[in-house]
Amino acid sequence: MDIWIINGPNLNLLGKREKSIYGEQSFETYLETLRARYPQHTIHYYQSNIEGELINKIHQYGFSPVGIVLNAGAYTHTSIALSDAIRSIQAPVIEVHISNIHARESYRQVSMIAAACQGSIIGFGLDSYRLAVEALIGIADSKHL
Repeated sequence: MDIWIINGPNLNLLGKREKSIYGEQSFETYLETLRARYPQHTIHYYQSNIEGELINKIHQYGFSPVGIVLNAGAYTHTSIALSDAIRSIQAPVIEVHISNIHARESYRQVSMIAAACQGSIIGFGLDSYRLAVEALIGIADSKHL
């Protein structure tokens, strides 16, 4: 299975920004661990700080037999366009957040994309990505029954 992890704005700074919230590890380092854990699957990675580029990637890969793990960053709370892009594709999308958005500022507690996604995994640090990959593998396996 091809799995795309798509990260939104400021997630290129993991390991450098707000370490008390987002941890000390860069995403690239974590990605190596994730790929080693699932060698039978191809895990691709894309990050952009630009909303339209995220939408383009969702459109580009969302009609292939893939799964998408999406951490839209702050666009989670503002982007109807991302929600529409997710609704437009066939691939399952799992929303991911490193921190527990429900325990943070009130404006972070609303997700504009959650209803368009297959599900959401929130608050388990970088391990949220592993849990999302597991969910996508489970979805793919159930479709082959």
